[in-house]
Amino acid sequence: MAKYIGGDLGGTNVRAGIVDTETGVVTNLISVPTIAREGQEAVLHRMADLFLNVIKSSGHKVEDIGGVGIGAPGSIDIENGRTIFLPNLYGHWENAPVADKIKEYTGLKTYLLNDVRAITFGEWKFGAGRGARTMAVYAIGTGIGGGMVIDNQLHLGLDGTAGEVGHTMIDYNGPLCGCGNHGCLEMYASSPAIAAAGLKAVVQGWTTKIGELAGYDLNKITAKTVSTAALMGDPVAREIYEKVGFYLGIAISNTILTIAPDKIVIGGGGVQAGDLLLEPIRKTIKERVKMANVDKISVVPAELGDNGGVIGSALWAYQRNQA
Repeated sequence: MAKYIGGDLGGTNVRAGIVDTETGVVTNLISVPTIAREGQEAVLHRMADLFLNVIKSSGHKVEDIGGVGIGAPGSIDIENGRTIFLPNLYGHWENAPVADKIKEYTGLKTYLLNDVRAITFGEWKFGAGRGARTMAVYAIGTGIGGGMVIDNQLHLGLDGTAGEVGHTMIDYNGPLCGCGNHGCLEMYASSPAIAAAGLKAVVQGWTTKIGELAGYDLNKITAKTVSTAALMGDPVAREIYEKVGFYLGIAISNTILTIAPDKIVIGGGGVQAGDLLLEPIRKTIKERVKMANVDKISVVPAELGDNGGVIGSALWAYQRNQA
C-alpha cells in the first residue's frame, strides 16, 4: 500500500498530508495550531483528529492508508514510538506514548522519527539528495538539526541520535549552549545567532539597513531581517552571513571527513539567504578539507521546503511497516 499519512509536529503547528510513497506526491495537506499549552493529551487528540480529517478530505477510508509517520522535534525512542525530550514543545513530553495513543485514536499503525531525520529521508528520496549514495542535511532554524544517509540507508546510530550536527563544537571554549556543552555550532549559525549578530550591529551603531527593516524596533530583528538586508547588498548583513557560512563550513568540513558524502543539503529557514550562505560554506570546505576531493561534493539547498518532513515521516512509516 503506497499511501501513508506524513505528520510534522512543531511547536506552533501540526501539519499532515497523504503521501504517495512511490512518487513523493503530497495531497490533502492540512495544518492546525499545536496549542501545546493545553497539554499533551489535548495535542495528541488534535493530531489524531487532523490525521482523520486528512483522510476524510481525500475521499479515502482509514483502511486505505498504510499507517502514520510523525516527525517530532527532539529525542525519540524509535523502537517504542515514544518522545523522550522535546525541547521546543511546551509541557511534559518525557516518555510520552505518542505512537500507541495515535494508533488507539485512529486505528492506524504509527511510527515516530526525529523531525530533521525525517527531512533527511525525504530530501534523499525525492528532493535535493536524489541520486546520492551518502549525504548529510543541515537544517538551520531555531536550532540546527541534521541527518545522514550512508550507503543508501538513513543512518540513525545509537538510540537514533546520529546527525546532531548542531551540537558539534566550533570552539571548545565557546559560549554555553542549551544542551549543556560549550561552543556548539548552534551558538554561531542558528537563526537566533544570526538575529543576535544583526541586533548587535544596530545597537553598536553600525551603518546598516537592518534597523530600518525592523522599523527600528530591536525586538523585531530576526534572521529574516538580516538575510533581507544582505540580499539588498547591505555590507554589514553580508559580513554576518560570511561568518555564519564560515562556521557552518567548519562543521561541514568535519562531516565530510567523517562520512565522505556525495552531497550536503542545507535546509530550514536559514537557506532563504541562498548563495550568500552557500558560497562561504563552499569556500570554507575548499580551503579546509585536504583529505577528500571536495570538487566531487555538492553543497545544495533543500528542495522540498515544508513538505520535506511530511514526506520523510511517511516514508519512514512505510519502511517500518515493511520490516
